[in-house]
Amino acid sequence: MNKIGVIGAGAWGTTLSILLAQNGHEVVLWSFEKEIIPDMLEYRENRKYLPGFQLSSKIEITTDDAKLENSDCYFFVVPTQFLRMTAKRFSKIIGKGKIIVSAGKGVEKETLKLPLNILEDEIKECDYCVLSGPNLSSEIAKGLPAAATVASKNLDAAKTIQAIIMHDRFRVYTNVDVIGVQLGGALKNVIAIAAGICDGLKLGDNAKSAMIVRGIAEISRIGQAMGARPETFAGLSGIGDLITTCESKLSRNHFVGEEIAAGKKLHDIQKEMKDIAEGVPTTAAAKELGKKLKVSMPITEEVHKVLFEGKDPYAAVSALMTRSATSE
Repeated sequence: MNKIGVIGAGAWGTTLSILLAQNGHEVVLWSFEKEIIPDMLEYRENRKYLPGFQLSSKIEITTDDAKLENSDCYFFVVPTQFLRMTAKRFSKIIGKGKIIVSAGKGVEKETLKLPLNILEDEIKECDYCVLSGPNLSSEIAKGLPAAATVASKNLDAAKTIQAIIMHDRFRVYTNVDVIGVQLGGALKNVIAIAAGICDGLKLGDNAKSAMIVRGIAEISRIGQAMGARPETFAGLSGIGDLITTCESKLSRNHFVGEEIAAGKKLHDIQKEMKDIAEGVPTTAAAKELGKKLKVSMPITEEVHKVLFEGKDPYAAVSALMTRSATSE
């Protein structure tokens, strides 16, 4: 492709720009935050969100929406709660028939919609894809091996994105289950907060493993209620992403859980973070989604009580452990 627009200059948007430039594409990286642009232009580095990685001359850095006109495809890499506003902003620039890729992970709080539904609402008559998987930005920017899934109802569109972003250190698979791939990426952040609480309370590996396994069962239940394929949750965008986010110290959501376990208030934790932990708003949305679909989501409900209702983390763990006996 001649020109690719990447909308969102956080850690993941910057990393995707690096990957795309390494594959020989011309990239326009757009940032909402005007204040970081002079520094990025001077040092060719995103020192706020992805320090230590040089940005190729193939990457044009801008806050000018018009610079993204006539791109061959667009990657939206913004937090889900800001996706609708951003998509609406670019709706007049993105022409019909373009490929649009959602690379964010979440559920919109107000509507309980997934990212592709938001993009479909705001930008009409395009091919929509979602990119997801166990992808920690700094590891991929270092060139460490990783894998991801790109899903679309239009398999040809998914294959096109696979071809433009895949290389010898970043393997990409295709999928047609857009609901399952999106839900796996969104809801694993909620479970990662729970895993962070487990680690912060020093409850041991047994407890965290149980949390991960029961977490994927919870994600699968709501996924199937929404029409997703069960096998999707055994893949990269399901258990793969969940394991990485629950185990890695690089995970923002795991960090939130650890800080909560240390007795800090959510407001103070978020204030100190330079990046957004998507699991926080997703917890509120997921709780409502479970209620709407009448799906049991005990871990999500307890995480919600800890984050938003002031419940003691030990009491939340006890509530999960003392639930009525059932089958696996």
